[in-house]
Amino acid sequence: MKKILILLPAALIMLLAYTGCEKEDENKGMMNLSMTDAPLDSDGIEEVYITVSEIHYHTPDNNWQVFEEFEGPKKIELLELVRGETEFLGSFEMEAGRYTQIRFMLDAPEFGGGPPTNPGCYVVLEDGSEESLFVPSGWQTGYKAVGAFEVPVNGSVDVTADFDVRRSVRESGAGRYILKPTIRLVVDDQAGKITGGVSNIPEGKGIVIYAYEDGTYEPSEADDPDPDEMETRFPNAVSSDKVCENNSYHLAFLASGLYDLVVVATEDGEFEEVLGIVEEIEVESRKNTSHPIDIEQL
Repeated sequence: MKKILILLPAALIMLLAYTGCEKEDENKGMMNLSMTDAPLDSDGIEEVYITVSEIHYHTPDNNWQVFEEFEGPKKIELLELVRGETEFLGSFEMEAGRYTQIRFMLDAPEFGGGPPTNPGCYVVLEDGSEESLFVPSGWQTGYKAVGAFEVPVNGSVDVTADFDVRRSVRESGAGRYILKPTIRLVVDDQAGKITGGVSNIPEGKGIVIYAYEDGTYEPSEADDPDPDEMETRFPNAVSSDKVCENNSYHLAFLASGLYDLVVVATEDGEFEEVLGIVEEIEVESRKNTSHPIDIEQL
């Protein structure tokens, strides 16, 4: 009888310990991460390569953790990831909950650190030559991607990092190319897109379309940017696209809401003028909003 009384509490303790572990494991979920890009709106650069060495995530208790499952380093050609194309980076187990930041560690030469010996980030120019992409703030800090997403318990969420190369790659006065990434996080099933054809394009002109959250565009954004700041025009655009040879545009991975489209003419890849604005186009999650643009009606 005494032996039973001793073993019974031990069995209960083991059962409680197992149940506790089971509950702890149930508080996990998966995040499936991909990368996309918006195209360059100027000529001269044919390819843009980055090499991701590590990916970190920011925890609710204000710490950074490494995704150990990421199989890096991974080289990515950003200009192949336009118009909704993506590169899958991996599936990562995380504690269930809300997250707002991911950080990409890049294999890039530090700005001011001298000529790189084997850069993982570089551009390929029209003549086939390669130029390194330098990092102003140092490769140790990485680059943050910002946007909220929820990891569900025993479920998964698909997230895309939109690496806007148009605002990320700048040419300095010294002839060096600088990498200052602008990256936003988008939950795939909460995003939609705007597509359409463009008619009556002026002869010899290129057309670029910038998507802004409704009412946020300021005409001063079309002014010449300060060369010392290495900024670009239209800095607050959410996304952009160059009208392609079949006279169509494709703005992907837009959060649901209202958008204004700023339609711009270029010549030989250089900004010429703002042709007009198409206002209050509604984007719904997981839907394509078709909106043709007639240049003569702007």
